[in-house]
Amino acid sequence: MLSDKQIEEIREWLEKAQNPLFFFDNDVDGLVSFLLLQRFIGRGKGVAIKSFPELHKNYSRKIDELKPDVIFILDKPLVDPEFFDAARMKNIPVVWIDHHPLQEFPEGVYYYNPLQGKELSNEPVSYLCYKTVKKDLWLAMIGCISDWFVPDFIEEFRKKYSDLINNKKDAAEILYETDLGKIALILIFALKNTTINVVKMLRVLEKTKDPYEILSENKKYEFILKRYEHLNKKFSELFEKADEIAKKSGKLVFFQYASETKISSELANKLVYKWPSKIIAVANVQGERANISLRGFRVRMLVEKALESVEGRGGGHEMASAATIKTDDIKKFVSEIEKQL
Repeated sequence: MLSDKQIEEIREWLEKAQNPLFFFDNDVDGLVSFLLLQRFIGRGKGVAIKSFPELHKNYSRKIDELKPDVIFILDKPLVDPEFFDAARMKNIPVVWIDHHPLQEFPEGVYYYNPLQGKELSNEPVSYLCYKTVKKDLWLAMIGCISDWFVPDFIEEFRKKYSDLINNKKDAAEILYETDLGKIALILIFALKNTTINVVKMLRVLEKTKDPYEILSENKKYEFILKRYEHLNKKFSELFEKADEIAKKSGKLVFFQYASETKISSELANKLVYKWPSKIIAVANVQGERANISLRGFRVRMLVEKALESVEGRGGGHEMASAATIKTDDIKKFVSEIEKQL
């Protein structure tokens, strides 16, 4: 957990920023983190980061375009040094809030990570942002559960929105067996859309009053729900195929598919929920590159070891990691994982 002093510092950065620019990871934890901070001060623009694993230097063009006075980076484990250079040249402070393994940061960057403390921590960034603003409990709950984290305010949430999580207490059960979990999936699929529609979604969510609105038949949410229905059909079809492979697999479950829509992370998450004793690897192949999402016990270590023999990049959390490698190296990468197992 961040210290009281760190939380106060983040709040001070928010309150004095007149034109903040928020860069957030392209998942629900990142999205909710942005919404919590933006709704708290009622100003600022948000940009979903689709580059992996780092915030790529190309995003620095948004600095010239939107002319912020403070830049916030949310839930991104790595940042291209050239991005920092672009901000420093314009004398714009950067506030970086993250919960991945610690990173070095240059002068002019204010880095906040609960892992800087002495104790291990697994709070998602949406949890840290909620503790900063103490507002929009329902949003914070969606962000935490989407990152498989049960926050200490779950009972407070249950008093207000008991029908959304019923009597569930486990994060994975809430994610896959309740309406709150459905909302999380609606939001992640909404992020997997064109830039125009993502911006439109952000504007709608910036003014949403409660979670029930997202599930309603209100016309302003129609395009979000249509996207969910479209992608959920694809997701269900792919999961059914992956699940059949998992039934026949030993310790390692490897599933490969090809799609312009990146849902390997969501497939891996649901697979490890159903098969918790297995190591899950889901590869989305796009031309010469393959993006692989891995879940299971100590998978980050498995990925790091495999990348010693296979060219590529990767990282993440101890139980949830990812890698980008050449398509031709998939067999070798999987073989290296199997050797370790």
